[in-house]
Amino acid sequence: MDVPNITVTVPGKYAANAGNPPPFVIPALREWYGGKGNYTLPNNPALVIDTRDTAALLPGVTVFKADLQQLTGSRQISIRTGQPRKGDIYFSLHSPDRSLEKEGYQLEIAGDIRIQATHAQGAFWATRTLLQILEQDRQHRHIPQGITRDYPKYAVRGFVLDVGRKFFSMEFLRHYVKFMAYYKMNDFHVHLNDNAFKQFFGDNWDSTYAAFRLENNTFPGLTAKDGSYSKKAFIALQDLADSCAVKIIPEIDVPAHSLAFTKAVPQTASLLYGKDHLNLDSASYDMIDKVFREYLQGPEPVFKGDEVHIGTDEYSKKEAEKFRAFTDHYIRYVESFGKKVRMWGSLTHAQGTTPVKSAGVTMNAWYNGYADPADMMRQGYDLISTPDGWLYIVPAAGYYYDYLDVAKIYQQWEPNMIGEAVFPMGHPQIKGGAFAVWNDHSGNGITEQDVHDRVFPSMQVLAEKMWNGHTPQSDYQQFSTRSRLIGEGPGLNMRAKITSRDSVALQYDFSANNIIDISGNNRTAGQQHQVSISPQKTLVLHGGNSYLNTPLTEVGYPYSIEFDLKPAADNQPGAVLFSSPHAVVKYDGGKLGFSREGYHYHFNYSFSASKVAHVKIAGDNKGTSLFINGQLVEKLEGAMRSFPNTKGKNAIIQTLVFPLQTIGDSVNAFKGEIDNLKVIQHP
Repeated sequence: MDVPNITVTVPGKYAANAGNPPPFVIPALREWYGGKGNYTLPNNPALVIDTRDTAALLPGVTVFKADLQQLTGSRQISIRTGQPRKGDIYFSLHSPDRSLEKEGYQLEIAGDIRIQATHAQGAFWATRTLLQILEQDRQHRHIPQGITRDYPKYAVRGFVLDVGRKFFSMEFLRHYVKFMAYYKMNDFHVHLNDNAFKQFFGDNWDSTYAAFRLENNTFPGLTAKDGSYSKKAFIALQDLADSCAVKIIPEIDVPAHSLAFTKAVPQTASLLYGKDHLNLDSASYDMIDKVFREYLQGPEPVFKGDEVHIGTDEYSKKEAEKFRAFTDHYIRYVESFGKKVRMWGSLTHAQGTTPVKSAGVTMNAWYNGYADPADMMRQGYDLISTPDGWLYIVPAAGYYYDYLDVAKIYQQWEPNMIGEAVFPMGHPQIKGGAFAVWNDHSGNGITEQDVHDRVFPSMQVLAEKMWNGHTPQSDYQQFSTRSRLIGEGPGLNMRAKITSRDSVALQYDFSANNIIDISGNNRTAGQQHQVSISPQKTLVLHGGNSYLNTPLTEVGYPYSIEFDLKPAADNQPGAVLFSSPHAVVKYDGGKLGFSREGYHYHFNYSFSASKVAHVKIAGDNKGTSLFINGQLVEKLEGAMRSFPNTKGKNAIIQTLVFPLQTIGDSVNAFKGEIDNLKVIQHP
């Protein structure tokens, strides 16, 4: 119930804190009592599990061991059961504090570390706290002594990723499970199918981009040809998520956003409302029943978790009664396999008399005109606050947000706010919140790393807002400054940030055969194959199988790369200058260009064979620029595509996370000389 604001003072267990201040982590610790001095991680730390809790805790402790090894470089970390000794990290699910519930934990840091929780999920969150503290310590060994009691304000802390209109690799999704877990975000909603807007495809549904991303045996033509996930890989993703305290929510979006289905089975397409609408007759029911059944049936279903999302958004309101019947059918159908149902819900938009089941159903409340949250709660739905006006990222589309307004979110938003509606704190039907990336403009050149650049600051802020809400200690300026010290989690670096003494991360002058880094960062070159140093002390690449490896994979935004380039006259088309797993910089027809994720760009500048030019390539999250001999010759940024019969335009994203792993190539290397290579990472 809602009550007037009254102040209640609850006496704490401890007097005023005179010891260590609370360590900075994201999300912030709910309660802290500081001790004196630090716990120091031993050279050979042991992770000790309460013998009574081995089965429940071992998966998460195993993940923690790998993360600790990655962060500290130590290989001598053991796992055992029993009682802790000095320096050990001890895990138990026999906390006497039952009010910690599923995700809470108590952490006592002294000569050893003791984690007490009531569920494995809470114990796992304690390990994320420890890792974040260790990440900020230069030696990755020291943790301030004290006691914390930590627990979330909201049960659902989510992120929605549209993989339908842009393919994201399974490697990316697996990274995101770990990245979300690092910030105690527990709900990863994967939107498996969608389609682009037909006005950008000649107003022709047949040529409009659409994709369904999961292997399907019943309708083999349904699965996208340009990127999909095998059932085995999707199950493995959920297994990984289980070990990291994250829930995967798979979404099959019907009956709108359904062009992938109607292309596979044309008789399911609506003739009245467009082929992105199912026609809501027997052919559609038959197909969609079979699709859900394939992933839900049997003792080991493809959708392992306890919740499945059925879409149900933005269908024409002229068919409200049919839409409501369709929605009710799939709620009950998915529930018949023992799952709980989530949906977007358009029941304010599609008002009618046909009943739609609400008991046990959770709705993403994104736009109050489609589903009025107060009315939906009166009808019995639980809600996940997903307000588009606060939390929708649509990269480079010119509407919603390209980057969320994280300062405003930090200072003003909490999941009890859905659109303009504000509900009492602690409302039992508001389960939490989620933010979303929608890749509406298919084919605009956006990359996984570009999307991640948008998500990263939002993940940090929304993790804070959904674990803590707004507290008297909330201070955005302090949060913004200190959050820069925390990354994506051990072993993850999708933003390609480089640790460096100063802005120069690597510098080679090729003055000796042993190619050393004169930046002071000790990044000596690695493997060399059929390269040489000229009498003029330049690196000579000989074309074909000729390369040099560096210790860096790539550098993220903003950066500048400088080098002297002297091309030979007989380079092969597409000769490779630099490459990484994500991108290639090429010399093609006398011009420099780059490729990433199947998109190809070139700079309109022609080099002269056998003539040295000083090259600088500068990149940020908006585009990529080429400078020759100190002069800007072209900036690949801000380009737009227009289309006949519509005023709408699409951005052409021409960004580059610069590849550094290999100079040259094992098949088609650049032919010529490179000198004075400098990698500069700007703040």
